[in-house]
Amino acid sequence: MNWLEITVVVDEESAEAVAEVMSRYAPNAVVLEQLARESESGPDWSADGPLEPTVNVRAYLPIDEEAGAKRKQIEEGLWHLRQIVPMAEPALREIAPSDWENAWKEHYHVMRLGRRFVVKPSWREHTPQPGDVILELDPGLAFGTGLHPTTQMCLRAIETHLPPDARVVDLGTGSGILAIAAARLGAASVLGIDIDPIAVEAARENARRNRVDDRVRIEAGSLAEVRDHTFDFALVNILAKVIVQLCEEGLAEIISPAGTATFAGLIDAQESEVSEALARAGLSVVDRMQEKDWVGLVCRRG
Repeated sequence: MNWLEITVVVDEESAEAVAEVMSRYAPNAVVLEQLARESESGPDWSADGPLEPTVNVRAYLPIDEEAGAKRKQIEEGLWHLRQIVPMAEPALREIAPSDWENAWKEHYHVMRLGRRFVVKPSWREHTPQPGDVILELDPGLAFGTGLHPTTQMCLRAIETHLPPDARVVDLGTGSGILAIAAARLGAASVLGIDIDPIAVEAARENARRNRVDDRVRIEAGSLAEVRDHTFDFALVNILAKVIVQLCEEGLAEIISPAGTATFAGLIDAQESEVSEALARAGLSVVDRMQEKDWVGLVCRRG
């Protein structure tokens, strides 16, 4: 069976949104490729090497009786996204069965995020530097690979603000990258929550792959499912309007006294609205991060 490769070139901020659209119709067959920037000595594929500002998002469809309909659904989804996110038309390429096994693997490379985290696929070699924390993620799981600025800000917040032996909750866990990162940096327990059942299974598999499933538990649901628990550290990497809604629904009550929460997913134009909602909920901003238009707020209760 031949495969259809669909490629869209976008900027870093839009890559995961495009990948999410594609993954609806090509589950477990979407990858993101960010090329190393050319230098005088040629491409540098080290984890510390500079990367190009654009990302190739690729989806792979088996060419069968459903391929035409799925391709049309992907193109329609991208058309709607293109109304708010500038991007080129998708490029199409047919791949023979003999080339399929490695076609998507060749586009997935090691990435260094923050000071210590290194995201790598299982088949890539990486020689860890002192203090490196390796995160292995399934490359077929598009959402939450670490490319988006909000994910990167959350990883920096974990490095800076995670207390020892913390009880952690990750609301909107996606691929589980943040939950896994918290566990790898010493959290005593991590509960990842997501409303998407596909994300729940993906995060569970990633926790197993990273050998932290003894401390990372992934469940389907939202704030309602964790109301009876309190946590020392919360990760909330979701949209600004959802953050405001969660604050109104009592989000602060699940954070222990003097506990810390990191909020991302908002752009600078939404910061004042989110900050006001956090203040009404009893959460004080103690640290602020910004990457391009995206803002992350670290808050403390009490």
